[in-house]
Amino acid sequence: MLPSQQTSLTSDSPSGLAAVEQDIARACRDARRDRAEVTLIAVSKTFPAEAITPVIGAGQRVFGENRVQEAKAKWPALTAAHPDIRLHLIGPLQSNKVREAVALFDAIHSVDRDSLCAALAKEFSREVPRRPDLFVQVNTGEEPQKAGVAPSEADAFIARCRDVYRLPIVGLMCIPPVDEAPGPHFALTAKLAARNGLGKLSMGMSADFATAIALGATHVRIGSAIFGTRPKTQ
Repeated sequence: MLPSQQTSLTSDSPSGLAAVEQDIARACRDARRDRAEVTLIAVSKTFPAEAITPVIGAGQRVFGENRVQEAKAKWPALTAAHPDIRLHLIGPLQSNKVREAVALFDAIHSVDRDSLCAALAKEFSREVPRRPDLFVQVNTGEEPQKAGVAPSEADAFIARCRDVYRLPIVGLMCIPPVDEAPGPHFALTAKLAARNGLGKLSMGMSADFATAIALGATHVRIGSAIFGTRPKTQ
């Protein structure tokens, strides 16, 4: 059974986490990969701190959020209580939120335009105490409603990130179109990363992470399979 079939309420999140961990381990075995090569990012967007706390208690330490303001509201107290937590921004980042994002997150998965690169470079020039790992987001399906660099522009953009903005790019992130098989999109992202000497691949969610792991994912972003149905936003 895929972990995406887990629809438990948030009170059962630790059991959801355990099921996901088992499925990741199985996917790693099937792909002949070491489990330690794959980081599970528990996507806690829209869930309150009281829903996240049991997952922390079950041992999870890497979490993903979509919005800077939401993360800023709920994570400082949690990270103060658990200093070993690592927080990843997996949603779009506005240039005017860069300072807050750099202060809060250990990794940013959505670098996708020159104006954001310039804002990040400016913030890093302040000799800030931390520099998050940065992933370039690739819009593999070239979907107009999605953020990300087009595959044909990825090489040049990565080169500018490094040579012009001096940014610590460590990998690539992608979100395949929902109505297409994810495998070709993961394979394309892996090819682009290898061509540019990038070792980290943020790809795969609840329904398709096994495919992503088979194609080289180092970070999988899983939310509903751990936390259950997301609260509806007003």
